Amino acid sequence: MELFVKENSIVREIWGKSDTVLFIFAGASAEFALNKSVDWLYYTGKLPSDPLGRLFSTVKYAKFIVFSSTDEANKSIDILRKIHGTVEQNRGAVIPDWAYRDVLFMLIYYSIASYELLERKLTYHEKEEVYNVFYRVGIRMGLTELPPTYNKWLLERELHLIENLEPSKYTFDLFKQYKKHLGAFRYKMLIESQKLLVPKYVKKLLQLSDFSILSIIIPIYKLSRNVKLDKFFKNLLLPSEYKTQINELDMRTR
Repeated sequence: MELFVKENSIVREIWGKSDTVLFIFAGASAEFALNKSVDWLYYTGKLPSDPLGRLFSTVKYAKFIVFSSTDEANKSIDILRKIHGTVEQNRGAVIPDWAYRDVLFMLIYYSIASYELLERKLTYHEKEEVYNVFYRVGIRMGLTELPPTYNKWLLERELHLIENLEPSKYTFDLFKQYKKHLGAFRYKMLIESQKLLVPKYVKKLLQLSDFSILSIIIPIYKLSRNVKLDKFFKNLLLPSEYKTQINELDMRTR
């Protein structure tokens, strides 16, 4: 059985740990809110009614693809494209190609940024490996104009941020929904996480400061993993109804 991502790949290591995936979730939640195409996610009503569940489903879908066989991964990608096609038919409009690329670019960027925040700096080869996995996802989805290499993607990523992100009424409403569903303390932790992860341009658009209290807490958290207290911290940071989903993120999908 051919695997979509090799067993010894850094991508499996990144997506095999719930804390890394949760930080990917935190960073992506900021960019989701700024994306000019976020109105598509509001169209079905699922995002504002359950923003955490919607984002969890996105990262869980990506995780499933990472730990699947090539055939299973391709089938999942095809289903994902079909689901979006149904939304397009219902709305009578087409989701722009750049909107799909933006989500793909988020997964690439925050996979690297989250792992480096919690573990270590990645080598260029490892970053290229992360990019290549999601590049194949994009190609399977039928996306065009994807940069062929990690280096070219870095330039394209900067252009995408400038061209496709801007604050809107959806931005402020989505953050309002985050706070409603997380509660004041957990929402504060989300914002502090975003400060450590998002690019400078995103930080500027969201008016986030450079200092995060988590820069002090994360070294303590890393130490807690050695004495098996990390689950306590994860449960502290997300509502109880998501504890099962958090635990599932630690399970390597086969």
